[in-house]
Amino acid sequence: MIQRIQTVYLMLAFVLCVVCMCVSVGHFYTEEGERVGDLYNLWVHLADGHRSLKPWALFVLLLIPSTLTFFSIFMFRRRAAQMRMCVFNMILLVGWYICYGVFAYILGGVFEAHFRPSIMAAIPFASIIFLYLAFRGIMKDEMLVRSLDRLRP
Repeated sequence: MIQRIQTVYLMLAFVLCVVCMCVSVGHFYTEEGERVGDLYNLWVHLADGHRSLKPWALFVLLLIPSTLTFFSIFMFRRRAAQMRMCVFNMILLVGWYICYGVFAYILGGVFEAHFRPSIMAAIPFASIIFLYLAFRGIMKDEMLVRSLDRLRP
């Protein structure tokens, strides 16, 4: 299981999704440059210390791919299901970016502030890359098994 390179890619994608759930992915600033709040995946932390749970969908859109990626690591005998999970996780992470943009736009209007993304917002993109690499590795294994099946009588 662990000797396969796609398992390492899936593990890295899982770790990156979990890390992204825990860090700030953006900041809200006023025209004067004063920080109004920080955007996390589960809440918005305001400058006065309050938290608003409005962006909970960002957290869910990271929780589902991270959970499915973790379980797909142990599905090494079912390569077709692993490939489907990789594609589904990549679609969900692209959906995370769409939802991220929508929340940044909406919450920027609510706080009357400008939104600046954090460098941590690039973590799901790195996870998408690792999921794609895992998909390619799983596909290579599947093609190898199919080619060997043709040789058996």
